[in-house]
Amino acid sequence: MERLHSSAPMPAHLRGSIMALGNFDGFHAGHQAVARRAMELARAQGRPAIIATFDPHPMRLFRPETPWFRLTSLNQRERLFARAGADAMLVFDFTRELAALDPLSFVRLLVEWGVAGVVTGEDFTFGKDRAGSTQTLAELGGPLGLVAQAVPPVTGTDGGIISSTGIRKALQSGDCATATRLLTRPFAIEGMVQHGDKLGRTIGFPTANIDLGHYLRPRYGIYAVRGLLPDGRVLDGAANLGIRPSFDPPKELLEPHFFDFAENLYDQVIEVQLIHFLRPEARYDGLDPLMAAIAKDCADARQILAGTPHLA
Repeated sequence: MERLHSSAPMPAHLRGSIMALGNFDGFHAGHQAVARRAMELARAQGRPAIIATFDPHPMRLFRPETPWFRLTSLNQRERLFARAGADAMLVFDFTRELAALDPLSFVRLLVEWGVAGVVTGEDFTFGKDRAGSTQTLAELGGPLGLVAQAVPPVTGTDGGIISSTGIRKALQSGDCATATRLLTRPFAIEGMVQHGDKLGRTIGFPTANIDLGHYLRPRYGIYAVRGLLPDGRVLDGAANLGIRPSFDPPKELLEPHFFDFAENLYDQVIEVQLIHFLRPEARYDGLDPLMAAIAKDCADARQILAGTPHLA
């Protein structure tokens, strides 16, 4: 799958495409329905299929003080879009110039890129001050040869509409099961393994330290996790996500310990899936109670993961 940017011309072999258009952070079940419809139209018409996303997120441009809230990185979205069947991922470089375009100018931009059809969610808005709606998209696009379709919201088993907001709330409360169900896979943090203080190694529980970057901060605490290595291996483990209150100075990290694994992961990019919240972070006076707590966490995580199938 190709990765394109809005600052570059559309390649000739991808002109005439059907585009799934949205932010798609998380690429949850509702987003997948929009992409699936775009793939169906593209295949039926013999056209290329593109999934578009925005980076940075519009909120980051207009409200830079907003706490980190991303559910996926661009690299994760690229893999998810490829798995959905897209021929290309288009990254809209979300600048103030793009945000200032009125709805007609934005539609004309799509037409200039050779986009033949656009599929969005029903709540999609675009253009300056979010003045454009799905109805606007269809009305403006029609005379220019751009066909537009909107896909209704997808509801969960509880009857509620699946949304990125709902997934964020679930993660912030430590409800990994709900987040997994809405995403159709576990929430995963991807990052490069950093050198740390290596204390875990000295007490028999080596960890792979990962910065949380721009991801949403889930509930601080101890999790049963799965690690996805670059070579495709999947490792079970337990992780501390938070500020490590037993250590000074506190430092916000994701620190997975992988069971029965002793290889060097430094400077490798790995993905860590949050499978189950075990307990909140706690402060311990001394290494003995800390080691006892970690041992219990690992035992609990092993038991949970033994009964949890792996979801990519």
